[in-house]
Amino acid sequence: MNLQAQLEGTENRINVARNKFNEAARVYNQKVRQFPTKLVAILFGFKEKPYFKSAEGAETAPVVNFN
Repeated sequence: MNLQAQLEGTENRINVARNKFNEAARVYNQKVRQFPTKLVAILFGFKEKPYFKSAEGAETAPVVNFN
């Protein structure tokens, strides 16, 4: 059961990191679009950042044999 717990913990850490990244991207994009920070963004060439999207097929967990 130790390996299974480690896999679950790893999945949770990845999910937390993904959520933190997407939240940071959301805040950044909001600043890039809002006045007056939009003026600075245009001046320095800051562009909106995309949210993290997993690769196609990544939503399917790999099969792990615990036998």
